[in-house]
Amino acid sequence: MPFLNNLQRWANERPDDTAVVVAGKRLSWAELRDGAQAAAAGSTAAVTVLAQPNSTRFAVDFAAAVAGDRECAVLDPTWPESLRDEIVQRLGSGVSPVPGNAGIELADGDPAASFLIGLTSGTTSVPKAFTRSRRSWQQSFEASMEFFGLSQQDKTLAPGPLAASLNLYALAECLYAGSEFHTLESFDVGDVHAAITHDGITRLVLVPTMLRLLSERGLLGCVDASGVRTIICAGSKLDARTLEAARRWAPHATIFEYYGASELSFVSGAGLAAGEPFAAGSTAIGRPFPGVEVRILDDSGAELPDGVAGNISVQSGMVSNGYLWGDDGQALRCFDGWFTVGDQGYLSGGVLHILGRRADMIITAGKNVYPHEVELALSSVPGVASAIAAGMEDDLRGQRVVAGIVPSHGGVTATQLKTGLEDVLAKDKRPLQYYALDELPVTDRGKVSRRLLLDWIAARDSRVRHLV
Repeated sequence: MPFLNNLQRWANERPDDTAVVVAGKRLSWAELRDGAQAAAAGSTAAVTVLAQPNSTRFAVDFAAAVAGDRECAVLDPTWPESLRDEIVQRLGSGVSPVPGNAGIELADGDPAASFLIGLTSGTTSVPKAFTRSRRSWQQSFEASMEFFGLSQQDKTLAPGPLAASLNLYALAECLYAGSEFHTLESFDVGDVHAAITHDGITRLVLVPTMLRLLSERGLLGCVDASGVRTIICAGSKLDARTLEAARRWAPHATIFEYYGASELSFVSGAGLAAGEPFAAGSTAIGRPFPGVEVRILDDSGAELPDGVAGNISVQSGMVSNGYLWGDDGQALRCFDGWFTVGDQGYLSGGVLHILGRRADMIITAGKNVYPHEVELALSSVPGVASAIAAGMEDDLRGQRVVAGIVPSHGGVTATQLKTGLEDVLAKDKRPLQYYALDELPVTDRGKVSRRLLLDWIAARDSRVRHLV
């Protein structure tokens, strides 16, 4: 792992300074180093599986699990035991001892060797497994530190589960940079507000839904977030309401959003400084990260001109090594050194616009419409708390665009929605039908589902009301 050599450095130079804080429990740099060294010396596994909730012990065990030439697979501890057992069986965890393991040094192994086994959801019940090299993450650290401006004076709070790649990366990045890292045992709005108020948090790393909750409730409760200087969001593009609330709640923060994928690492991003105007409903997701080149390619690998949508494809040293299992030939494709996960978008003046996955595309009257673009536009309309769009079967058009709206306080009408989209979305992409929702349709795994929206509409579910 590319942070262990730096961990040794910080422990030598600043042994008593705080390295990691989890729910108020503190680990100094020396304590983290010594704990990880002891854990590494007591294990002979070539592959370690971590399936732990957030704790200081997680940080210790993670550092130990990637010492030398070891590999680590981080599993969600909430997954069913049967699923975790199957993954462990596939990995052969603990079967192959590390050669010459006695007294293993807590140091980074071969930069080209794999250290992390990532797991990402797919169409099957068992997540796909891919690997990352130490060098790929070291390059990612250098790129993200430059792009987001991480310094040793920062105190980063990533309030989500460490088993999730966003938060795991934030932990490792801070250990690499020598910067204090904070998290919680589980996400709680009040606990996050308390940490921001009492622990001097300067930097937040989180997903948009968390940011929205924290911002709106923070404004209601007069929680002071003026000390937060950086907010980093990933997972989906920020909608206008979330962005507006965040800027009011944390008035001095630069708000970053970026596009990336577990298999690709960082691709492009943009930072919105305090007071800087923003374009509501825009699909733009910034310029490429340092060290990343982006092209838009068609399915044959030919480059497409500005403004034409196709496969978002990248070249960088941060791309993963590929899959251990679950590769269907489409999840991570390579066109002569240019890699894509199938996300669709286009370039305009060097800025990347992301439209979404091709599988989600709606074809209506011969036109291609991406639900993501419709949802961003709808979220900019006053009275909309959140939105989801889908393609419903239509005898005349093939599919027609429909939208589900969770109204904010005061509600919204179909007329208001139509009027609000006039200046932000092309006419042939606008929904033909609108439905008010009590809640967003979410699967058992917590993902918003367009298929479930259509099922609710067809079944006349009580959570759906047709807006006319």
